Amino acid sequence: MSKRRLAYATGGMAVAAVTALASGFVVEKRVVAARREGAAEADRLGSLHSPARPVEADDGVVLHGELDEPDDGADTAPGTTLLFVHGFALNLDCWHFQRDALRGRYRMAFYDQRSHGRSQRSAKENVNIDQLGDDLARVLEELVPDGDVVLVGHSMGGMSIVAFAERHPEVFRERVRGVALIATTAGGLKPHRTISRFIPDGLGQLVAPRVVAALAMAPELVDSARRGGSNIGFLVSEMFAFGHDVPAAEVEFLDEMLAGTPFEVLAAFFPNFSTLDKFASLELFRTVPTAIVCGTKDRLTSIGHSRKMAALISNARLVESEGSGHMVIFEDRERVNATLVELVEEAVR
Repeated sequence: MSKRRLAYATGGMAVAAVTALASGFVVEKRVVAARREGAAEADRLGSLHSPARPVEADDGVVLHGELDEPDDGADTAPGTTLLFVHGFALNLDCWHFQRDALRGRYRMAFYDQRSHGRSQRSAKENVNIDQLGDDLARVLEELVPDGDVVLVGHSMGGMSIVAFAERHPEVFRERVRGVALIATTAGGLKPHRTISRFIPDGLGQLVAPRVVAALAMAPELVDSARRGGSNIGFLVSEMFAFGHDVPAAEVEFLDEMLAGTPFEVLAAFFPNFSTLDKFASLELFRTVPTAIVCGTKDRLTSIGHSRKMAALISNARLVESEGSGHMVIFEDRERVNATLVELVEEAVR
C-alpha cells in the first residue's frame, strides 16, 4: 500500500472513530437527560399496592398476590373479578395504568409469576408455560375462590392463560366469563428475530439458545450491565418495548422492572418461547367473550400473532393499536382500559 493510500485509510479510520465517539457521546447525553427527567415520576409509577396475599403453588413456590376490593356501591360488575397476569421479565406493577384507572370500580386480583417480582424463585424443572398455567389455577383458587372472573394477560401472561385453559378446561368453563389477550401469542415465536430479522430461522433457532445459555454461565456480568438505572438498559427498553416516543418516566419504570428480573430467570424461561404451540387450545376461548389487543409495531409478539389468534377464535374482537409496541398497556392505555371495561360489561351480560 502506498504512503498516500495508507494516509487516506488511516485518516478515514480516524474520522470514523471520532464520528462514533461523537455519536455515542450525543446518545449518552440524551439518555442521561431523559433519565433525569423521568426519575421522579418513575418513582410514582408502580406505587399502587394492597396487602400481600401469598399463594402456594403446587410445587411449594410461594407467589406474591394482591387483591383490590371495589369501593362501596361502586362495583359495576357484582361478583366479577378481573385477574391480571403479567409478562416475561415484568411484575404485577406493569399493570399500573390499568390499576389506576379501574381501582375502586372493580374487584381486581394481581400476582407476580414465579421467579418474578416478589414471588419465590422456582426450580429449573418447573420453569415452563404449563407450570404457569397451573400457577394461575392456584391463584384463582386462593385469591378468587368464588364468583366469575375475567382473565387479563400480557405477553407471557397471555400464554399462561392459554396453558391454564388447556390444563384446567373444567375450571375455565365454570369460572371464566371473559378473556383479554394482550401482546401475546399461542405459539410460533421466533425469539432470534427480535435481534435481527435477517438471521435465517434455522440458524437463529440453533444459535440464540446457545448464546443465552453461554451468557447464563456468568449471570452476574450480564446483570451488572442490565442493572437498574443503566443507560444500556434504558436504551434497550426504549428500543424494543415502544413504538412511539413515550415519556422518559415510563421507560425508566419499565427498565427498573426488567433489571429487577435476574438474567438466570430470563435464561431459564427463554427456551419455552420457541417451542410453544398451543393454538389448538384456543377453541375453548370461543365459549367466552375474548378481546385480543396488540400494537402494530410490536417487535416481540408481532401483530401477526394476534391476527392469527383472532382468526381461530371466531367470536374474538381484535383491537389493533396503530404504532404501539409491545408495552401497549403503557402506550395506548386509554384504549386498553376501555376494552377491558367493555369486556367486563359483555361478560356480565
